[in-house]
Amino acid sequence: VWYNDFFSAQTLAVLPYEQYLKRFPAYLQQLTMESNGKHVTLEGEPVGCDTGPVYWGEPGTNGQHSFYQLIHQGTRLIPCDFIAFVETLNPLGRHHDMLLANVFAQTEALAWGKTAEEVKAEGTPDWLVPHRVFEGNRPSNMLLLERLTPAALGTLVALYEHSVFTQGAIWHIDSFDQWGVELGKVLAQRIIPELESKTEPQLGHDSSTNELIRRYRLRKASDLIR
Repeated sequence: VWYNDFFSAQTLAVLPYEQYLKRFPAYLQQLTMESNGKHVTLEGEPVGCDTGPVYWGEPGTNGQHSFYQLIHQGTRLIPCDFIAFVETLNPLGRHHDMLLANVFAQTEALAWGKTAEEVKAEGTPDWLVPHRVFEGNRPSNMLLLERLTPAALGTLVALYEHSVFTQGAIWHIDSFDQWGVELGKVLAQRIIPELESKTEPQLGHDSSTNELIRRYRLRKASDLIR
């Protein structure tokens, strides 16, 4: 609520440093966005603020080599939830220490960044200094659990469920209906017989949808002829 409504942060990144949680951000998308993606209050009036930020994410070991660049130095404010565990389920030399060092380094870098003076002190050429400056002051949470167990996973789920409920109460919306998923399903039931019809159907959609249906039927017919 704080960063969504007062800092215009439209997304939130969930970054587990545990490969077994690689689909956890996708689960949170369903939990949070289906629950709080609403534009009217409990009384049916338009809400007066932004609701339902976009949740997304990947295991941190993947994200560090792709979208972390935007989180650190981009123009968009993206709050982050980092998730890590003290004990690994797969002990392998010093790998877990290296993994945890990386996640702790990310939260530190987001918080404090790197000033131009620090960059210059490393002997960086003047022309390159602006490119290596990190502004810092990027918000993040660090969720450090003991070990990934069923109880720990349940704790994480409960944490985000309570967060969704609290957000819905503050925004005065109904977090427990999902009318937004219905329209597409209803329209699909109209389109299915039009795609399967043996004769040319009378289409009553918008021009774009009508053309998509005709194109699909044409390609489907040509494939059947082959």
